[in-house]
Amino acid sequence: MDDKDRLGDKLRDKGRAAEELFIAEYERKRLERLKPAATSAAGSGACPKDGSKLTVHQEKGVTIDVCPTCHGIWLDKGTMAIAVRNENEAAVVHWVRSFFGR
Repeated sequence: MDDKDRLGDKLRDKGRAAEELFIAEYERKRLERLKPAATSAAGSGACPKDGSKLTVHQEKGVTIDVCPTCHGIWLDKGTMAIAVRNENEAAVVHWVRSFFGR
């Protein structure tokens, strides 16, 4: 009777391991499909919204990317924190609005 229980445990363990391998492989493939879409816009100089070439503007040590088509502005991680640290919030708002001609 003891041998059957051990065999049953081993079969359940094998089933769990196969399921975990299947899920891990599925997630790996899903991430591979998502990765090209994320990397194609990021760092390529293309607008994530419409694919137009971004123009780079730099002022007071802060760099932003502006889309000439949709007028979107794209900031790298931490850029807004740097701008706020260098200036007060009103100056940052004025600076951002200057890119839109307002």
